[in-house]
Formats: sequence, C-alpha cells, structure tokens
Amino acid sequence: MTSPDIKPKPVPASIDAVLTALGETMEQRDTRLRNLFKFFDTTNAGFLDSVRIEVGLSAMKIRSDYKYAEELLRVCDANSDGRVDYEEFRKYMDDKELELYRIFQDIDVVKDGGIERRELHDALVKSGIELSDAELASFVEHIDKDNNGTITFGEWRDFLLLYPHEATIKNIYQHWERISQVDIGEQAVIPAGISKQGNAFKYLLAGGVAGAISRTATAPLDRLKVSFAVQTSKTSIGSTVKNIWKEGGTLSFFRGNGLNVAKVAPESAIKFYVYEMLKEIIGKDDIGTFGRLLAGGTAGAVAQTAVYPMELVKTRLQTYVSEPGKFPSLGKFSKDIWVHEGPRAFYKGMVPSLLGIIPYAGIDLAVYETLKEMSKTYVYFDSEPGPIAQLSCGTVAGALGAACVYPLQVVRTRMQAHQAKEAARYDGMADVFIKTYQKEGARGFYKGLFPNLLKVIPAASITYISYEAMKKTLEL
Repeated sequence: MTSPDIKPKPVPASIDAVLTALGETMEQRDTRLRNLFKFFDTTNAGFLDSVRIEVGLSAMKIRSDYKYAEELLRVCDANSDGRVDYEEFRKYMDDKELELYRIFQDIDVVKDGGIERRELHDALVKSGIELSDAELASFVEHIDKDNNGTITFGEWRDFLLLYPHEATIKNIYQHWERISQVDIGEQAVIPAGISKQGNAFKYLLAGGVAGAISRTATAPLDRLKVSFAVQTSKTSIGSTVKNIWKEGGTLSFFRGNGLNVAKVAPESAIKFYVYEMLKEIIGKDDIGTFGRLLAGGTAGAVAQTAVYPMELVKTRLQTYVSEPGKFPSLGKFSKDIWVHEGPRAFYKGMVPSLLGIIPYAGIDLAVYETLKEMSKTYVYFDSEPGPIAQLSCGTVAGALGAACVYPLQVVRTRMQAHQAKEAARYDGMADVFIKTYQKEGARGFYKGLFPNLLKVIPAASITYISYEAMKKTLEL
C-alpha cells in the first residue's frame, strides 16, 4: 500500500546549498553545531547519552510526555556503543539538514526561499491532512518565529533539527501536534488531534475493533457482574455461575455481548468528536487538566446518552431468567419495553450513570498522574515510563476509579433491570438507594465489584494489544 505522504525528492542538495539557504559560512555552522553539542554535554564529558539528551530536551521545553531521547540517541549513535561523540553528532546534523533542505524545496513550489501558508496547506492536503484556517495559522506560527507569515529554511531547520524520524509531511505534522497539543493522562484510545487528519476513520476503526475484542473476551465477567448487581438476596459466585450455565451453557455467559460490541464504534466516535468540538469552543490547543476533565466528562455524557437505550436492553437481556437453551429475542425485548413501559423506559438509570462520569474521570486522572510520577521518580529514576508501565498505571487508576463510583453502577443496573410490571417496585434513584441500604446494608452497593475489577486488567491489556495490532494492519 503506497502512502499518499509527500517525501523528499532526490533533488540536488549539498551542504553548500544548505549554507546558502541559511546565510552561513562553514565556520559559523561548525560553531553553531559545537555549541549545540555543548548545550547537551553540560559536564564536558565529550559524549552524549540518553540521560544528557533527556535533560537537554527538558531544557528546550519539550513536553514531558514527548521526550524522544532514546530515538535521538539511536539515530546518532553510529557505532551502537550507547554514546554519541561530536563526530557522530556532526554526521547526524549533516544528514538531517540535507533531508530537511530537500523537503523544504519540495514544499516551496515557487522557489523563493520561503514556505508560504498556502504552500504548506497544499502539501498537507496532498498527504491526506485537512486543517481549518485557524489550525493552519497555529501550525505556521509555531514555526515562524519572526511572525512575518513566511517560514524560512532557518526556522524550518530549528523546528525539526532534533526530530529523529524521517521528515515526511505527515510525520512533521504529527510532531507539531505532539509538542504543542497532546496532554499526558488523556485516556482515550484514539490519539488527540486525529480529527484533523485524513485517516481519522482508521483510528476510529482500530479503536472500535480493539474495544470489540476486549469486550468479547471479558463478556463472561460482565454477565457475572450484572447478575450479582441485581440480586437482593445473599448469593455466591459459584451458585451464580451455575445458574447462568443452566440457562444455556457457554453461550449464556455471552448474552448481551452483541449489543455491547455494537455500541463501541458509535460511542467512541461521538465521545471523540464532541471532545474535539469542545476544545474548539474553549479555543485553546492545551486546555489544561480541568478543561480536559470537563470536556472529557461532557463528551462521555453525550456519548453515553446517545447509546443508552442499547445499554438498557443489554442489561435486560443479561438479567432475564430463561429456560435452558431458550435465549430471549432482542426484537421482542425492545418491543415489549416500548409497548408496556413506553419510550422513557429506555433511559431508566441514566441519572446515576451520568453522575458517575466526572468523579470517575477525576479519580482516574489524579491516580494515573500520581502513579506515573512515582514510577518516574522511584522506578525509572527521572526517565519517562515506558508503554507497559503507563498501561499498568492506567489499569490501577481505572480500577480505583471504578471501585469508587461502583455504588452508582449498582443503582443504575437495578433501575435498568427493573420492569414496571414487577411487584417489587422502584420509584426512582433515591428509592433504589433507600431500599438497597435497608435490606442489604452498605455491602449491597458493592455486589459484583469483584468480577468487575477482574475485568479491568485483561480488558486494558487486550485493548492495548489489539489496538497496536490494528494500527500496524491499517498502517497507522
């Protein structure tokens, strides 16, 4: 599959051409490169390693979640000894400046020695990246340090000189996106800013498939959790498993999973696009922790409201007691709810569901950031934790957040499962709280918590692995 990305053409380029474009002499260039090397080599050791490069990148205000010291070390370290001396550093700089000169020439269509906004826009469009006028202006302003509307080769070089990957238009755009926009701790599967790219659908597809695989793999635990949550009498895991098995064997544990999988894509898409829309309304690229929490919570609430009828029918399917081998019909369930309880019944339990969004997101984010900083300080000794460590932090944070708001989940599930014709009637959310506490005490609000927590680790791991596999398949 050929990428639509613009790549440097094999046009004649030399260090002399680079010097001309920069208005430098060879001596001035050598002094500049030696000073840059010394900027990283603060102890005059005569070499750079990942620690020195990391410190230098921090001093250059590279965002904490995007320090690419290891990658930069790897491309500079010609003899692979874990150290970069000045000659190796100089060789990297020669190659990188030539590479940047070639793509600069490709974008500079009129060959006037500068990249205009329209030229950059056309190059991005050819690479499948669509930006609004405001986003394009922000991109140009980030590189155009003298704010004259034209990007010179010197400004282009300064922006990308330490970027360790191939300088294609798509990579350059994503580099700008990461150093200027991405916030650590954002737990969405879909990366921030992807709505501006032509391959947004691929990211949504990758996230949707990963979510579907994860939910299917953990479906038996979800069925067990829901069955526990709606039982008002004392029960055990063994007896609940036995009862589910009697209804139809292995397939009984996957009842309702089709709906659970079906709502992954619309829920993810709605949440993502509402989040991006709210960022535009706020009018900032970096909306900060509170802004992220507010925008993410609102986006989650909108998405959950949109797919909530599917969630309710799924719960009804999972809690319906049937004869062995006789599974209830999805169509019959939906029709019965509409006829006997009315359209409002599809939103039973939505209030406690929405009430749990912000607290969950706040706890999840706070715990994630705390654990990440602790691992950075005590395990990685001021280096950035790797993806597995971050996944572990996210898993623990998600589990703690879920445990804290679990009583609201129990109330929601009981409201969803309750049918109007049942004798034991619930008159709203407050009534569920009161009756649950009176009959079962505080422990009643945590029924099903154990299987719910058992879902967290495999669900997060399966989602992560599946998502990475899908990205490779879709060439993202």
